[in-house]
Amino acid sequence: MTTMLDEQLLQSLGRLDACTLANTIETFHQRLRNEGFVNHSVRSLFPELTPMVGYAATVKIRGSSPPTTSGVYPDRTDWWDYVCSLPAPRVVVVEDTATQPGLCSLVGEVHMSILKALHCVGVVTNGAVRDIPAARAAGFHYFAGSVSVSHGYVHIVDFGQPVKVGGLCIQSGDLLHGDLHGVQSIPMAIAPLIPETAERLRAREQALIALCRSADFTVEKLRALVAESQK
Repeated sequence: MTTMLDEQLLQSLGRLDACTLANTIETFHQRLRNEGFVNHSVRSLFPELTPMVGYAATVKIRGSSPPTTSGVYPDRTDWWDYVCSLPAPRVVVVEDTATQPGLCSLVGEVHMSILKALHCVGVVTNGAVRDIPAARAAGFHYFAGSVSVSHGYVHIVDFGQPVKVGGLCIQSGDLLHGDLHGVQSIPMAIAPLIPETAERLRAREQALIALCRSADFTVEKLRALVAESQK
């Protein structure tokens, strides 16, 4: 069962930029520093939006090739019930398992509108998205590997199971954060400790930046401040 965090904590996490969040998570030594985030193959299409925070609803799709038994695939709506079973806000994570990932898109204006009505705040996929202006106008996050003009033969093949998107393994219910820098997971065990730790970390960084911009800057002062910040 997914652990629910209180709304105030979620809002605090949503005020952090991805880089500050990543730096903060590193201090807890919960995972290796080169893990926990998507790689460059998945990027934000709307970098101007404020950070996204939500619980992962995992879906696997396929659709670059036509079916062998009929002209279309049957529509499925049972995965909407799964999405609703997770706490809000929700982020739909779509792994495109097709032989040509990203050739066709599951999420466009219609599905984006459905997901927004289901209290989803964004989608993360190694595949494609479409209807970009509509999603931007709705303030709905798109993190994707590509953009496509067509839904092709896209169909749901599984949901609620682990997926891998942009090199990041994501479980159903994982807490995700995303902004213009990318998407990362937040370990639930340390989530309540992150805002206060991030504030202290940011204060140390600002002190270093202020010194570098100061007329009194010297390398000796910089070394001393770095040494003090590492205590």
